[in-house]
Amino acid sequence: MNEAGTQASTTAAGIVPRDATQRRLDRRGAPAAKFRASSAFTLGDLLESKVREGGARALLHYGARTWSYAEANAEVNRCAHALHALGVRRGDVIALAMENRPEFVFAWFALAKTGAVAAFLNTQIGGRALAHALEVTGAKRAIVGEECLAAFDTPELAGTQTALWLVRDAEKPATLALRGLTTLDLGERAAGAPATDPDAAWRAGLTAGDAALYIFTSGTTGLPKAAVISHARWLLTGEVMAVTMEVGRDDCFYTFLPLYHAAASMSSSATAICSGAGIALRRKFSRREFWPDIRRYRATVCQYVGEICRYLLAEPPGPDDRDHTLRKMLGAGLGAESWARWIERFGPMDIYEGWGATEANANTINIDNRAGSCGRVPYWEKTNLRIVRYDVESDSHPRDAQGHLIPCRPGEVGEAIGMIHDYPDIVAGRFEGYTSREATERKILRSAFVDGDAWWSSGDLLRYDEDGYCWFVDRIGDTFRWKSENVSTMEVAEVFADMRGVESVTVYGVQVPGAEGRAGMAAVVMQAGHTFDPTAFYERAATSLPRYAAPLFVRVAPVADMTSTFKLRKVDLQRQGIDPALCPDPLHVRDDAAGTYVPLTEESVARALAS
Repeated sequence: MNEAGTQASTTAAGIVPRDATQRRLDRRGAPAAKFRASSAFTLGDLLESKVREGGARALLHYGARTWSYAEANAEVNRCAHALHALGVRRGDVIALAMENRPEFVFAWFALAKTGAVAAFLNTQIGGRALAHALEVTGAKRAIVGEECLAAFDTPELAGTQTALWLVRDAEKPATLALRGLTTLDLGERAAGAPATDPDAAWRAGLTAGDAALYIFTSGTTGLPKAAVISHARWLLTGEVMAVTMEVGRDDCFYTFLPLYHAAASMSSSATAICSGAGIALRRKFSRREFWPDIRRYRATVCQYVGEICRYLLAEPPGPDDRDHTLRKMLGAGLGAESWARWIERFGPMDIYEGWGATEANANTINIDNRAGSCGRVPYWEKTNLRIVRYDVESDSHPRDAQGHLIPCRPGEVGEAIGMIHDYPDIVAGRFEGYTSREATERKILRSAFVDGDAWWSSGDLLRYDEDGYCWFVDRIGDTFRWKSENVSTMEVAEVFADMRGVESVTVYGVQVPGAEGRAGMAAVVMQAGHTFDPTAFYERAATSLPRYAAPLFVRVAPVADMTSTFKLRKVDLQRQGIDPALCPDPLHVRDDAAGTYVPLTEESVARALAS
């Protein structure tokens, strides 16, 4: 599989010269270098500066309403004054649980103006996970949207003494009789508060290097970790991406991914506000409303994840598919096949596929429109990123005779790592870590290439080709080993992305009694009106994949199991495996003699393992 992927990337025509790519990447250096941890300029200062530059420009669109920068800043100020009156001070940690709506933005920036830290909570969690989130961030008070209030009515929070400040929701008023919850109506307090900018003395002593946000990572194992995002890191991200994408005041960012996640609150929102652009908010992704929203708000930029694009491509073609204003997209997971189909159907646009993480101190970005690539490194000496050998079977990094990590050659799959810069006032290249020191230390590789150096361990497997283009392969833990070969779940899933009638395919490894390693399994969701064709699926696998990588099992599921950030949830699928007692969906196994997939029985599994 690795060899096939590398060949595809190196034989494609139209390679952009290395120097041309590097010149564009070098433009990112100026905004990155200007941010200093010691600066007193923070998120609250940014919003006020944008009002001075042009307060009448539209900042937020939501439904039929629009808030200008000045109007939004006034709402932020009212909330900030209300919070200050409630005792919120510089350095306090306040949790924020709310769906995508303007009040989220108002509360977020109000906390910034008081000098407090906003801990963004996943709106899908409750019980133990919610209690964990409050504990690791140290939040004793929470701003809670009415639509999320029920999650706090749980025994796990009974002894936490968390103060809840309610923000009403006309669209989703609470309907439950919530037991034991005492809430203060923050919206009511804010409505009567001043709309003027708070005294800058509230933030006295706060620096750009201090924490602005705690954003939870979407970890694949255990409870999520709270990544620390400083004011400088957020500002740097926005300005660097604005330069990279060449966006400005006339742009409008369509934002449907949850604001509590870094993709929406950093890559999208930071870029929009730093460039003085607008943001069109939607509570949750809607296939039916995606293109109408783009047209309604004249959105020019959209943050995506690959699964969303595949959902939209699965919709029936229409005569107005190219009648829209969208010209730039940024995100991850699109894949070469879906990329080509997207451009062919919806028209030319710049796609900035990237690789990184909430807490990353290194990243890549595709500025060449190279389909499927997550970025390019024209010259490795100009980046703190490296890709090093990683042994999936032993879950370890091979080391050379001197005890150092071994850099990958073109075509080899390895872990992406980022050298941690430790200059007191420089933010770029810094690893800000998590609220947990232990979790932070676990993500650091020490003495990787020279004694005493330190590198952030991403947990992601990448490869690069002879031209320096990088390709995301898989998460460590998702890649599995079968028939003495490593299998990338993402690369296998991409093979089936454009099959007729297929809506989504989730690939993962499952344990099979009596067999070494893990066998490949595909959870297939079909579009409405289509049924699973086992023979067509077999033929696609047989002609497009090495035999060891072709799924041995297929599960036909009614819906894709997604996280709230549209990542496929594999942990539960892996646990259920091929056990009919745990899996309620139809199960199939590959039958090479028949050239198809057949219903799973003890006999059919035995034949498949013997073939």
